Amino acid sequence: MLTRGGSYDALCAGFRWPRPERLNMAAQVCDDWASAQPGRTAIIDLSEGRAEVTYGDLRRMADTLARDLQQRGITRGDRVGVLRSQGGWCAAAHIAIWKLGAISIPLFKLFRHDALAARVGDAGARVIVTDDEGAAMVAGLDGVQALLPEALTLSDTAVEPVDCTPEDPAVLIYTSGTTGSAKGALHAHRVLTGHLPGVEVSHDFLGQKGDVLWTPADWAWIGGLFDVLMPGLCLGVPVVAARLPKFTVPECLRIIRDGGVRNVFFPPTALRMLRAEDARIDGLRSVASGGEPLGAEMLAWAREALGVTINEFYGQTECNMVASSCGALFPPRPGCIGKAVPGFDLAVLDDHGQPTHGEGDIAVRRGAASMMLGYWNRPEQTAEKFCGDWMLTGDRGIWDGGYLRFVGREDDVITSAGYRIGPAEIEDCLLTHPCVATAGVVGKPDALRTEVVKAYVVLKPGAQASAQDLQAWVKDRLASYSYPREIAFVEALPMTVTGKVIRKALKARAAAEGTT
Repeated sequence: MLTRGGSYDALCAGFRWPRPERLNMAAQVCDDWASAQPGRTAIIDLSEGRAEVTYGDLRRMADTLARDLQQRGITRGDRVGVLRSQGGWCAAAHIAIWKLGAISIPLFKLFRHDALAARVGDAGARVIVTDDEGAAMVAGLDGVQALLPEALTLSDTAVEPVDCTPEDPAVLIYTSGTTGSAKGALHAHRVLTGHLPGVEVSHDFLGQKGDVLWTPADWAWIGGLFDVLMPGLCLGVPVVAARLPKFTVPECLRIIRDGGVRNVFFPPTALRMLRAEDARIDGLRSVASGGEPLGAEMLAWAREALGVTINEFYGQTECNMVASSCGALFPPRPGCIGKAVPGFDLAVLDDHGQPTHGEGDIAVRRGAASMMLGYWNRPEQTAEKFCGDWMLTGDRGIWDGGYLRFVGREDDVITSAGYRIGPAEIEDCLLTHPCVATAGVVGKPDALRTEVVKAYVVLKPGAQASAQDLQAWVKDRLASYSYPREIAFVEALPMTVTGKVIRKALKARAAAEGTT
């Protein structure tokens, strides 16, 4: 844990990444605590009433599941999917996989067949830990077994974590891009260590007496898994689990009340919904938010309605929690996403790849513990992600008195309700519809979600299809959050001489239409 005291600059200057020879995340988040304090609360599950999962319980669950995986032939380096909602078994699944030296794959329940099949197939996973709902989804995947841990008989026979180094692969998290299918960012066992400084400062030194942590974000997203669940388990902070099919303000307030939540990671869309319904929350100690910058009005509202100063943070799947605000040490600057987190060297690069004080590409120096090993089986795209000693985020920024100001995305990834959505996957899905000749997908400004997915579609000669037909087509095949909320039928799309859709022109058109 970070030591509180002194200035933020001194904290950063004195920070050094720990470099242990051996490291297994299963020990970090479970076994170490289970050995020292087995009765300590790890997870407070509010999905059906209230159930507390201790570290001792969590270890039994993980060990039982690990033995079953071993019997199915899972060993070091194998990829295993985790298709579960927030809950004790979701946490135990990742821990069990890491114990064996295997690689866990977080998977969204919101995925439909094509999106799920693409990721599982790319990873070469043979087993997916899931539940009854997920088993029905997995049933259509060739050569993939569904493992339902609730059916297992818990045992006290221990499974010790295999000997791993910090550089051994542990988790494969898929991220959307602007071209082709989703890419898998492969992370090592050091990834949790890399998240801890940013998580701690974004919650004004998480780990204080009485802290209880929650997020409405799914644990299949890096923000839910490594900004909340695993750091909370590692630091001994109880994590609240609650299955939310859809975020609503009344349910949010109930969870915070019933779970005794004091620390929350709220995606910006959740904050906007709370503000729209004039919600008031007492008893919070910290609120962190990431995914897009918040304005001065939102920060002012939070101070009055939530009783705290929101700490904004910044990162991405490939290298997360690299910048953050920390109200306990310095005031926020509206429009900025904080300062470099201890342990991270950030730069804004010009067109020649050199650090600049003007606007440029936000970049992170190699060596950060939360930086990916690379894209799964994509060496060329991994190489393109780097410029010398720097990993390029794909975002534009500028320094503002020591604070990093986010200017905008450099590519066409759509940010909607906290999700990052790649347009190419949606375009490819639309093109499989028998009536569609071509399609272009962009983000359209939206007051609540930041952007909504908008598709411009050219139908085949003589074909007829409604917007509802095409929306249902995408919903049935991809993630339910990524379907086009708006569809415009056009006679032609702006194209390059090589036949590629000019998304920049479509984005300008969508912006000119006004916010939804």
